[in-house]
Amino acid sequence: MDELTREELISIILELRERVAVLENENAELRAKLGIGGGSNPSTPEWVKANRAERRAAERAERKKRKQSFARKCDIATREVRHAVENCPDCGRKLSGGWVVSKRQTIEIPQTPIEITDHVLIARTCGVCGKVHIPKLGAADGVIGKCRVGPRLMSLIATLAIAKRMPLRSIQKFLQGLYGVHISLGEIMEILHKVAAFAGQTVQWILRSIRGSPHAHGDETGWREDGINGYLWSLSTPELRYFHFDRSRAGAVAQKLLGLCFGGVLVCDFYGGYNFYDGPIQRCWVHFLRDLKKLAEAHLDDENVREWVESVRSLYKVAKKIARRGFIEPVRVKFRQQLEAKLMSVAQPYLKDKSAPQRVLAERIERHLGELFTFVEYPGCPSGNNAAERAIRPAVIARKVSGGTRSENGSRTRTTLMSVFGTWTLQGKDLLRACIDLIVESQMPTAITAQ
Repeated sequence: MDELTREELISIILELRERVAVLENENAELRAKLGIGGGSNPSTPEWVKANRAERRAAERAERKKRKQSFARKCDIATREVRHAVENCPDCGRKLSGGWVVSKRQTIEIPQTPIEITDHVLIARTCGVCGKVHIPKLGAADGVIGKCRVGPRLMSLIATLAIAKRMPLRSIQKFLQGLYGVHISLGEIMEILHKVAAFAGQTVQWILRSIRGSPHAHGDETGWREDGINGYLWSLSTPELRYFHFDRSRAGAVAQKLLGLCFGGVLVCDFYGGYNFYDGPIQRCWVHFLRDLKKLAEAHLDDENVREWVESVRSLYKVAKKIARRGFIEPVRVKFRQQLEAKLMSVAQPYLKDKSAPQRVLAERIERHLGELFTFVEYPGCPSGNNAAERAIRPAVIARKVSGGTRSENGSRTRTTLMSVFGTWTLQGKDLLRACIDLIVESQMPTAITAQ
């Protein structure tokens, strides 16, 4: 190819510039017709979103500045330690003075030995009447009866054993490692018995309050005493918990616990031991829905079963919506009757059909029809027995750890302490502080029932 002259190259460049100008004009006309343009990139259509980095940059630019930072605030220091370099690391010259450049805060447990106090009683004689006066020690002095352990340590042991579910040997090792004090296993058990004795009046107040509440939850679980099977009964409300051990699971135990003065709604599962109660009963829908789910999962290919389960669930959802409304009593009673009639019509076709998978649950509906929608009529009454399940779960965990109790006195101590600690937990109290107050108040001349 022959080399181009300078004039020919200039003419080619001019021609290309003209063609570029023509193409830019055509491009501008097309963009104007399509309505394309705007944004950070002029060649990007409006309907194309900016990439993530551009969006975040725009959000940061639009975000308002905070009035204050949300960094963790420093706590009030109990002591201050100043750190400074004493000698220059380069020339070794001694340094002095200086200024504060930063602070660093740490939180640590002090390694202090346990406090052992000798209470020395001094007798003094009155010069007028000649009588000898000896001071009397009490809870204000940190003395609880004839026990050598003070109220704070007693409360700590009870909290670790009941609220934290620690075995006695673990409590013993914990106190030995943290405070350097050795307490025998027998003394730890005796301390728990003493705290339970101090809580006797509080537990009786809890039981009376449950009997006077508008609704109470009841449940029971297995518990072993000295290797023999028994049952741990539980009564609870949103703010109270009461536990009782008995060898029997008969309904007479629940009848004895509720007493004759209880007239509220009894929320329970489908166990027949609660059938004695003549007042309003609310059977647990959580258990019933769980059984409905098992039925549907066992017959995945049966469309009829799935439709039946869904029809029962839909009635429950409607009942929950009605219960949340603030209807007057006659309206609530009417809604309850309508729901019971609809639920019975759903169960009716399968009551006599022994081959139908729905028959067992349909018979349960017929048997407890008047106890499934009680929560619709009584405001504030829950539809499930979750409160009792949550109350008794710590006892189940403790049973798996310890296997139960070894004596009648141990069972009484365990249930008493579970009642007070469970009640304090529901009320949002500091367990250690509440237990100390209980012990101290029990030593007062006129003990006040804790509420």
